Order: sequence, then structure tokens, then C-alpha cells
Amino acid sequence: VQLQASGGGLVQAGGSLRLSCAYSGGRTFNNYGMGWFRQAPGKEREFVAAVSWNGVDTYYADSVKGRFTVSRNNAENTVYLQMNSLKPEDTAVHYCAADSYGILTVVSSADINEYDYWGQGTQVTVSS
Repeated sequence: VQLQASGGGLVQAGGSLRLSCAYSGGRTFNNYGMGWFRQAPGKEREFVAAVSWNGVDTYYADSVKGRFTVSRNNAENTVYLQMNSLKPEDTAVHYCAADSYGILTVVSSADINEYDYWGQGTQVTVSS
């Protein structure tokens, strides 16, 4: 399994970015639940958002609810994270991850140990 994240960059506070994560691997993409995590310098990696295998169920950290939207296109083997109203505290390396079980819950979606595969990360920097 390979996950390739892209779309990061430098943006002013209040701006928007759209992250993408492209999947490649032996199993079909819709077997996987997908999550986004982020890690700021000196901090632990934290949960941002997740989406179930069919795109129906989505989960968000409280810090991003109402600003970020996670979605997926199974035909294109891609998961997205639309980030609006960005804040300086959103600055971090953002990672996508895949969960082989496919079915996520409110608890499991935020558990870093739930995920089996990780992408390389893309830097998001928000200036004040």
C-alpha cells in the first residue's frame, strides 16, 4: 500500500487549502477507512478527520469541526481534506492513513493505532 499526500502549502489565516491523498495497492480502495492526522513541531501526532469506506460516515476533531471537510472518491482512489478558515494553530505536517478494517467508529477513527498504513505527510503553514 502506498499513500501519497499532496496539496499543502503556505496560506494566510482565514484562507483555504485542499489536501489530497492518492492510494495505490493490491486491495480495492473502498476496503479501507481513511484518516487524516497532523503533527506540529514538538507535539504528538493528533487526529484531524476520518471517513468510512463508503464515504457515508465522517468524524472530526473538535478543533476542526465546521471548518474542515473530509471526503473520498473511490473511483479515483483518493481521499480529500478541504480546510477552510485556517488558523495559525493548524500549522503542522498533515498525514493520511488507511485502516484495513474499513469500518470506523467515533472512538476508533481517532486512534492512531487503528491505522495500518501512512503517507509521507504534507506541510501546511498558516501565517497570522
